[in-house]
Amino acid sequence: MPHISLPEGLPGISGGFAFRPETAKPMRELAHILLHGPNTLSPAERELIATYVSNQNDCFFCQTSHGAAAAAHLGEQADTVNQVKHNFLQANISPKLKALLVIAGQVQKGGKHVSPESVQNAKQLGATDIEIHDTVLIAAAFCMYNRYVDGLATWQPSDPAMYASMGEHLATHGYLTPSQNAK
Repeated sequence: MPHISLPEGLPGISGGFAFRPETAKPMRELAHILLHGPNTLSPAERELIATYVSNQNDCFFCQTSHGAAAAAHLGEQADTVNQVKHNFLQANISPKLKALLVIAGQVQKGGKHVSPESVQNAKQLGATDIEIHDTVLIAAAFCMYNRYVDGLATWQPSDPAMYASMGEHLATHGYLTPSQNAK
């Protein structure tokens, strides 16, 4: 049961967004830019970063919904999501993404945990400055989103089909509302 009176029937972050639309707008825009906008990292890679951080933060809603979005992007390689959540170093992903996930994990623990060695390793594996920047920002943003969802004790359904449908929608349409997409 949510800690405050959130609109009923809206899962996870959606309840908080409906409760406070004026804060939802920039939060949605940030998620859209980071996960769905143009980037040299694929949408699947960015969703995997969000999923990994959310898993590390034990946020069921975010790790499941963003894992479903990553799976929608990955198609036949959807099992990669669970590999990343459970042991990304053994996952079937690029060495560059593994290096970026090391950085994301360091951010999840605290920004000062990011080491020069991990950044240098990512660069040696082909990560650009913007990819490192965006990895840090995705990880930091998802720490915020995870704490927002769990801090309000939002309703988090357990039906995998609901998350699969949500993931398809996010992968196809992104994070903006229809009115934000129209602009």
